[in-house]
Amino acid sequence: MKVIVASGKRKTAVARAVIREGKGIVRINKIPIDIYKPEILKTMIKEPILLIGDKANEINIDVNVRGGGIVGQAEASRTAIARAINQYFSDSNIEKLFKEYDRTLLVNDVRRKLPKLPMGRGARAKRQKSYR
Repeated sequence: MKVIVASGKRKTAVARAVIREGKGIVRINKIPIDIYKPEILKTMIKEPILLIGDKANEINIDVNVRGGGIVGQAEASRTAIARAINQYFSDSNIEKLFKEYDRTLLVNDVRRKLPKLPMGRGARAKRQKSYR
């Protein structure tokens, strides 16, 4: 039995996807994707599965995701799923399809939050000066 493990990252969220032979069941943190909320993030996570079409019915995908917020977790899950699918089928057409659709399916987004700086509340905001 073939088992593939792949990871995806976004900001501080880290996702691990495990792909096995199966019947097309997808679970995020042991929750079936069909009842995953919010709806817009569910569709974002399902993008790589929808792109491969009928091949998705041959595999079961279990995703374990920790850290970050809900959007960061969804994007990390999406990358992990796409990478695992790419490794499982090892088909250059799937890799090409993913890259043409959206490069972040296979490549982690390296952008991070700017650190807080002195004399301000955040990275860019500064304490206002008054000369009166």
